[in-house]
Amino acid sequence: MKTISRLALLGLVASLAACSALEPDKIDYKSAGKAPTLEVPPDLTQLSRENRYALPGAPVSANSYQAGVANAPGQPTAVSSVGDVRMERSGAERWIVVNRPADKLWEPVRDFWQESGFLLTTDQRNLGIMETDWAENRAKLPQDIIRSTLGKLVDTVYSTGELDRFRTRMERTASGGTEIFISHRGMEEVYSTSRKDQTIWQPRKSDPELEAEFLRRLMVKLGVSQEQSKALMAAGPVVQTSRISNVGGQPVVQISEGFERAWRRVGLALDRTGFTVEDRDRAAGTYFVRYIPPNPDKKEPGFFSKLITFGQAGKADAPLKFRIQVKSQGEASTVSVQNEAGAPETSANAQRIVQVIADDLK
Repeated sequence: MKTISRLALLGLVASLAACSALEPDKIDYKSAGKAPTLEVPPDLTQLSRENRYALPGAPVSANSYQAGVANAPGQPTAVSSVGDVRMERSGAERWIVVNRPADKLWEPVRDFWQESGFLLTTDQRNLGIMETDWAENRAKLPQDIIRSTLGKLVDTVYSTGELDRFRTRMERTASGGTEIFISHRGMEEVYSTSRKDQTIWQPRKSDPELEAEFLRRLMVKLGVSQEQSKALMAAGPVVQTSRISNVGGQPVVQISEGFERAWRRVGLALDRTGFTVEDRDRAAGTYFVRYIPPNPDKKEPGFFSKLITFGQAGKADAPLKFRIQVKSQGEASTVSVQNEAGAPETSANAQRIVQVIADDLK
């Protein structure tokens, strides 16, 4: 179908459905891909496999963990943990901590995303990272007679104009457990001309509440009941502040948090904002990253047209390598940018990276 015809039909659907009721609280994702192809991100070369996330046996059943929570006397209003799963939070950011090793969680977490309607494009056990493909939340579509007829006939045209992608990162804790982080990236389809005869895909803001909902659902997958997962999510936020300053001519982000929370929040910020974490050294407080600055002049492919290639528009651009350094003293931390050799970075790129991180930490 030609672009102009497709847009005309899309406009017709939008006008007919304008008064239809949406159900924003529901989540029903449909993958944009057509085959469960696993691949390395376009700006990350394949790393050698390691056995630290290798699974020695079958997946762990969540049923074996129900006994520890079955006798809970009702649901507290500010519960922080259930069984071996607990929720931690800093501002709008949340993550879960599970008292199980990462190699026992990898398979259940992978199953969780596939059961949620996603395909995985990244499955890097050696890095503790998996990432879904781009998918559409079909629950946002109008549930009316228009969709039940036209939607079935022209399903690829009848769309929300939004796509979501999620990255899961696992990190070991000193006690042998695992911290699980989920970060969201979104795209939206917008008109690129005043005549509204062409569209492009452009990034939209990450959604912390959508991240939180998938964390809640993952807790259910790991053995927490629906009611208990909602109680875990109900804990009030811990408000923290961050600001940009200049230290010795170098731009830095200052965070009013100790190392543990600062390290986690910076990791989430990197996941959300287009960085590829090649490696990390928690003891040294260093993330080794590749970053391709977004190019607003580059157009993304049309809806359901090579959707699996999102993020590859910058493939021809040489990625920039940096070290993101987190240093802490007491309950205050500083985030700075270093070049590939580990020297302080004061360039315009450093200014831009610091601003991107600070904006996400707000």
